[in-house]
Amino acid sequence: MIKFFLMVNKQGQTRLSKYYEHVDINKRTLLETEVIKSCLSRSNEQCSFIEYKDFKLIYRQYAALFIVVGVNDTENEMAIYEFIHNFVEVLDEYFSRVMESRSVTQAGVQWHNLGSL
Repeated sequence: MIKFFLMVNKQGQTRLSKYYEHVDINKRTLLETEVIKSCLSRSNEQCSFIEYKDFKLIYRQYAALFIVVGVNDTENEMAIYEFIHNFVEVLDEYFSRVMESRSVTQAGVQWHNLGSL
């Protein structure tokens, strides 16, 4: 089961976040900081699946954006990895090119696209 979905830039700023379980705002900030730090610190040669606390992180990098999905231990990593790619393809079709500036200005469209996948 998906616990959360994050879109983050290379500077570590969250551009889009969606939580599928309730998490206090203070805990969200701490969680996002730790998750972003663990993903950004990895090299391109390392695996895109990370064991983190009581769940797994699956992430992909597209230019200056990282898409990070937190899932429980029973979720299929490759299915989520492909889900991330499908989400980016939908955004790419809608915006004609996925860029960070569009992710900020068109967040509502991204929420809708994420909800429909």
